[in-house]
Amino acid sequence: MKRLLSFFIILVIWTTQVLAHWNYNNLIINGKVAGDPYQYVRRTNNSNAPLQIVNSTDMRCNAGASLGTSLNTSTLTINAGDELGFVIESTFGHPGIQQVYLSRAPDGVNAADYDGSGDWARIYAVTTLANSTLGDEGLVWAMRRTHSFRFPLARNVPPGEYLLRAEGLALHAAHKLDCAQFYVGCAQVRVVGDGTGVPAPLVSIPGVYSDTTPGVLIPDFWTRITNYTEPGPELWPPGTQTQHVVKQLDS
Repeated sequence: MKRLLSFFIILVIWTTQVLAHWNYNNLIINGKVAGDPYQYVRRTNNSNAPLQIVNSTDMRCNAGASLGTSLNTSTLTINAGDELGFVIESTFGHPGIQQVYLSRAPDGVNAADYDGSGDWARIYAVTTLANSTLGDEGLVWAMRRTHSFRFPLARNVPPGEYLLRAEGLALHAAHKLDCAQFYVGCAQVRVVGDGTGVPAPLVSIPGVYSDTTPGVLIPDFWTRITNYTEPGPELWPPGTQTQHVVKQLDS
C-alpha cells in the first residue's frame, strides 16, 4: 500500500511538472491570432520539454527547428510598428520570465532558410509584477498562469526577412547549475516598411548566456529573493523598458 501511495504521489508530481511546460504555437498580429497553429511558428520535435544546455544550437529555435523549409513553416508579412505576440498551448505554469529576440536573415536568404546563426537583438522582456507582494518564490511573476503575450515591434525595424524568437525562462530549479529551463520558439516574419534603425547590441545564440549567468543561475532562489534582473543584452530600441504587466490576447 505504501508503495502504491508513493507511486501515485510521484505520478501527480510528474504530471504537474509536465503540464507546466509549454510550446509556442501561434503568432499574434495586431490583437488577432495569425493562421493555424505552427503555420508561422516552427514546430519543435522536443515535445514540450525544456532546454537546459545553454551552449546548444537548439537554443536558437528549439530542437528540430533549425530550418523552416523542412517543416513547411510559412512566413508572415508584417509592418514595422505592428503589435506582435505569441500564444502557447496551455499556460505558463512555472515562475519565470519571458523575452523576445529578433534576428535578420542575411541578404538573399529567406526566413525559412535561415538557421539563426547570425546576430540577435533583444526587443522585449517581462519579469515580475510591479510593486508585487512576496509570493511563495519571493516575487510574483507577471507571466505565471497566462497563455499569451503581446508587444510592439519598433517602427524603425528595417525591412527584411527575420526570425522572431520567443524565450521563456522557468526559474523553479535555477538554484542548481544547469537546471534553469528554457522554452524557445521561432516565428518567421517578413517586415515591410521604411525603417532605418540599427538593432544593437547584438549577440549570438548560443553565446548570450552561460550556465552561471546571473538571472539564469540563482543559488538563493528558494530563500525568497526580493529582486531580479533578467539576463541578456540591453533592450532595443534604446529606451525600451522591461515590462511588469502582461498584455494578453483578448479572449
